[in-house]
Amino acid sequence: MQSFIKLIAFTSLITARVAWGQENTIKLVYPPTNHQTKTDKIFLLGSAPPNGQVLINGQPIKRSQAGHFAPSFPLKLGENLFTVRYQNQELLLRVTRLANQAEIPQGLAFAPNSLTPAVDISRLPTEEICFSALAKLPEGFAPVNAKVAVNIGKQTVDLLPQPQQISLPSNSAIFINKNQPVPELTPGKYRGCRKLQTGGDWQQPEFQLTFNGKTLTQPSSGKVQTLTPHKLPMVEVTAETAVARTGPSTDYSRLTPLPKGVVAAVTAKEGDWFRLDYGGWINSQETRLLAGTVATSSVIRSVTSRQLSTATEIIFPLQIPVPVSVTQGDGTFTLTLHNTNAQTDIIRLDDNPVISRLDWQQIAPKTVQYTFHLKNKQQWGYKLIYKNTSLVLSLRHPPKIAKKQQQPLSGIKILLNPGQGGQESGAAGPNGVLAKDLNLQVTKLLRDELIKRGATVVMTRQEDQELSLGERQKMIEQEEPAIALTFHYRFLPDDGDAENTKGVSSSWYHPQAQSLAVLLQNRLVKNLGRPSFGVFWNNLALTRPYSAPSVLLELGFMSNPDEFEQIVNQEAQKKKAKALADGIVEWFRKVK
Repeated sequence: MQSFIKLIAFTSLITARVAWGQENTIKLVYPPTNHQTKTDKIFLLGSAPPNGQVLINGQPIKRSQAGHFAPSFPLKLGENLFTVRYQNQELLLRVTRLANQAEIPQGLAFAPNSLTPAVDISRLPTEEICFSALAKLPEGFAPVNAKVAVNIGKQTVDLLPQPQQISLPSNSAIFINKNQPVPELTPGKYRGCRKLQTGGDWQQPEFQLTFNGKTLTQPSSGKVQTLTPHKLPMVEVTAETAVARTGPSTDYSRLTPLPKGVVAAVTAKEGDWFRLDYGGWINSQETRLLAGTVATSSVIRSVTSRQLSTATEIIFPLQIPVPVSVTQGDGTFTLTLHNTNAQTDIIRLDDNPVISRLDWQQIAPKTVQYTFHLKNKQQWGYKLIYKNTSLVLSLRHPPKIAKKQQQPLSGIKILLNPGQGGQESGAAGPNGVLAKDLNLQVTKLLRDELIKRGATVVMTRQEDQELSLGERQKMIEQEEPAIALTFHYRFLPDDGDAENTKGVSSSWYHPQAQSLAVLLQNRLVKNLGRPSFGVFWNNLALTRPYSAPSVLLELGFMSNPDEFEQIVNQEAQKKKAKALADGIVEWFRKVK
């Protein structure tokens, strides 16, 4: 009887390289050991010598020419076992699918963690405060004849049963074509809103569920408060660049960052988040409370400018540092000052390499907008800081582009950022090769191609070194390159179609980087015949720097067996680097 080598699924990305770093053996690099997921399917990524068959649960699977595989399998709730077999070797893999639904209580009860507000919240007296709960009876979820209410002091808010609602998937669902709204009926969901008067005191909401003469009461974990409009708290931004958002959590979209020193009134609180008077939300840890200060605004009078060697500075003298917003357009740069009233009669703006004209307009009470009409559609980055109470905006000048045919990038500084490094290994391909190593390989090849064309190249790392996102962002700000490029490889989530999803993609965030992202994407797709996964406006740490046009390129899928062969092919890497270098030269000539 033939004996089998049984390996119990040591499939973490690190241990896989050690456990199967030998010839004529099967490798399984994803999912990791005892993986848990809420998806309804999962792909198994691995490799084995191309001769012979790989069987998963007794069925032969499709493989690439090099022997890589990534088939997907449905998952039932609970434990799912997979047997992966190649010749006389067998791997056993356990994947647990978790339920998406919350735990259902027994009897007359509110579902755990269903009472909102779950954190302390404050609102202005003109705004409603909303409450919700998931209620259940012994017979099932609460029917429409159950009564659910919230008592806050002497005030009562009745909650009404909610009809079918629309649920939205996460932003990342766009990458697996699952970003469609989904109708969702949650039985027992109750909700109600009311304008409250708490007199500035914090009060504890008490939820009440009544049915057939029985009543259950339960306090929420969050308290509520109505702010006093003429006594709003004032805060000052203490972070160098504070993150402003459209709502009170990191789930909400980013707004223009707030420079250090901004002073504003707090018009709402939710947990650790403050809503400032101009509308943006900010984490309270990036501020300090200004005791004894009342809400105020600033006037602005004359505006002046001065030309430096690489940028034009525009100075806006203010009484206090106010919140700001920035919008870039085709040939325009718009700066909005909030909590500001204009008394401007004079603006000095001499001729310079960037700006053709500056207009201003009081677009609303306490909101002034300055629109810079630029000499070129392409923008090269900006900086925004407060020096005492004066706002200083720096608009970078375009780089001087050489006319040399042999070295067309002479005098151009380009920053290249290989993703991951050190302990941050990134995804592993079917044979265990790590993304951090491939990122560095292709970036070095591109560096050499750019140097041949005369560019000055700055690398964030040139070895297997761990760098934080903040350190990489800081290098872009300090080096002030003409452009900054980051390189990564993609990997799919559990329910992605790994066998059929492939292609290169590019991402940008600020409009000044959009044309660069599109051109480089086109060069990889058209010049090299690579499939396109798309061009994305993408809120990523390495696309957000605004001191230079910044683009992130993802050069293929580590999770696709066939594309991975092209990713690790040295000749293909060289062609990719040359196509990117030629694309960069073409872009600089186009925007000259």
